[in-house]
Amino acid sequence: MKLVLATSNKGKVKEIKALCKDYEVVPYSELMDEFEIIEDGHTFKENALIKARAVFNALNDENIIVIADDSGICVDVLGGEPGIYSARYAGQNANDKENLNKLIIEIKAKNVTSSPAHYTAAIAIVTATSEYSVHGWMYGTAITEAAGNGGFGYDPMFIPLGYDKTLGELEENIKQKLSHRAKALALAKTILSTI
Repeated sequence: MKLVLATSNKGKVKEIKALCKDYEVVPYSELMDEFEIIEDGHTFKENALIKARAVFNALNDENIIVIADDSGICVDVLGGEPGIYSARYAGQNANDKENLNKLIIEIKAKNVTSSPAHYTAAIAIVTATSEYSVHGWMYGTAITEAAGNGGFGYDPMFIPLGYDKTLGELEENIKQKLSHRAKALALAKTILSTI
């Protein structure tokens, strides 16, 4: 079964391909030119569905299944920021490093060096006849010193509950077991098996 990913984010594509080895996983950018998708939802679920619908409609092929992920980190000391704005926290065209640095600065501005935090991943599945969405979460601590070069996004500043290393330091196989995206994809695969 071919799954078309409504993302061109290399980190997400790599992670989803690794977690969905039973499927042919193709980023939509390999099938058509990339285009801007306005993510104007108020929740991770709404934005995931917006992305999946946009790519499904653009490809105009009733035989495909499109999956989209919307995910981010929510930091308690910041009232849940950056949340759905995680990918553009430091500005519309910000890169991972700029976003990470801004989050570290914002946490430090609260006169703390760490805060409880969690990652959320919402995965939307869109077919010609149905739409589904599932969620996964990973809890832990956001710290103000980046450590490790693994993963992407905010991984070097997030220590999962029960661990003493950041996601940037942990081995990939451990991260895959803990990941909010892995948890959401496990639920998504249950749905995909019924389609």
